[in-house]
This record gives sequence, C-alpha cells and structure tokens, in this order.
Amino acid sequence: MFVLLGCFLDLRETQLTRGSENLRRMERHFVLVHGVMHGAWCWYKVATLLQSVGHKVTSLDMAASGIHPKQASEVNSYREYVEPLTQFMKALPSHESVILVGHSAGGGCISVAMEQFPEKVSVAVFVAALMPGPNITFAALTKEFIQQLGKAPSNERPDKKLSSTEAVTWHDLSGPYNQLSPPEDVMLSKLSMRPSPSFNDYELFDKQTTFTKENFGKVRRVYIMGDQDMLMKEDFQKWMIELHPPNEFKKIDGSDHFLMFSTPIQLFSCLQDISHKYY
Repeated sequence: MFVLLGCFLDLRETQLTRGSENLRRMERHFVLVHGVMHGAWCWYKVATLLQSVGHKVTSLDMAASGIHPKQASEVNSYREYVEPLTQFMKALPSHESVILVGHSAGGGCISVAMEQFPEKVSVAVFVAALMPGPNITFAALTKEFIQQLGKAPSNERPDKKLSSTEAVTWHDLSGPYNQLSPPEDVMLSKLSMRPSPSFNDYELFDKQTTFTKENFGKVRRVYIMGDQDMLMKEDFQKWMIELHPPNEFKKIDGSDHFLMFSTPIQLFSCLQDISHKYY
C-alpha cells in the first residue's frame, strides 16, 4: 500500500494536471499480458498508474493463471493457454485497436495475437520478453532461453524436450530474479503464483505459434529492457532484437526482470511515450 502511494506521489510530481476533457481525449487502451506463473495481478501498479491518467486498461489471466478457473494439468496446448487473449482480441470491434504489452513469456502470447489480429494492434510492447517471429520459432526461442539459463542438465539427450517451467522454478521467480523489487511485491509473488502449463510437444507448439513475415511486419514493435535483469540476460535479449529489429528500443535503469515491480513509474512513463507516438 505504501509503495503504491509513493508511486502516486512521484507521479503527481512528474505529470502535469490534466482536465477531464483532456484525459478522455488522450485515452488509449492497454492490454497487459503476464509471464509464466504470474497473472493479471502482477500489473497492479502499472495498471493503476495508467488508469489514473485516463487510459483504459485490460489485464488478462492466461489459462490456469491468476484467478482463471482451469488448472495447469487441464491446459493441453499453447493455443488453450493463450485463448483468453485471442478471445478478447476476437471480440474487439473491427474499428478498435489496442496497445499490447507482454512481459517475459507473455511476449509469446502477444506475438500470437499480433499474427492473428494485426489490424487490431496499434503497437506491441515487449517488456523483457520473449520475441519470436518469422526468423525463429517460438519453440526454438524457448529452448535457446533454457540453454542460456544454464539450467538444463548436461547429460540430457539432445532431443530431450524441456519446458520453460522446467528451466525456471517456482522458487526462482519468487526471489532471486526479483533482487531490486520491493519485498512486498516479492511476497505478493510467492502468495499468488501458480504452476504454469508445460508445452513439451514442440511440433504442436510450432504449429500453433507460426509467425508470417506479412502479418509480423504489419505491427509496430517496441522492446523494453531492464538493465539488471538476471533472468533474461542482456546478450540473449539483444540477440532476439537482432533477429527481429523493433521500431524502437528502450532501456530502464535500476530494474530487475520484473520491471512492473522494481521500476513501475519508469515503465509507466515508457508506455505513456509509446502510446503518444504509436497509437
């Protein structure tokens, strides 16, 4: 509570007061997508800040995440996992567009939405996120991420199929990679995280996450990196950026992997800038 109050106090100091008419005129629609084991709850600071200046915010739970009723064992494919987002995008009127924001593995989710609904996405924002595309499959990107973590046992068979949740454990996400986040948010994560579905059928995974140059190129992209991310290393993120250069790159100082916790005001400010430039 005190941390969030501090966010608002800082925000009041850095934002000019706007009248209600101006706020309505500047309204953008942000759709926020979490990473593995997290849920819509992880955006509580950024969502509140965005709403406080007049934006519309939709924060979604992927299947078996947050308060979604399914259990991880009931989600049999990536298509099922990302269905809350694809159904939301499908229901949007054809004349409406949104700003998609994906954190960590949520980058894969928003990439699927970009591919299926490019005309409904004003800009896609990857926040320390996986960024698959036409030049690398999502499955191959996930395997590369696991390898760079150094978590896969060296004596495993070359064809051993590992999921992202086999590489990053519940304990990992609730502590070591939150090194710059407030202790209240680390505790919130420990209390709120759920096991994530595993997608070990890479052939099916690739079929359900195919990205074409035609649709991928229609959507403008911005990549945001934290400068002290210990989970998704800088070299790995730069490698993804080289594979699929975004329209813009931003780096936030003093942030760990969970930018929405460690640097919520700076992330909010970046999203504000992006909305003005690309919406």
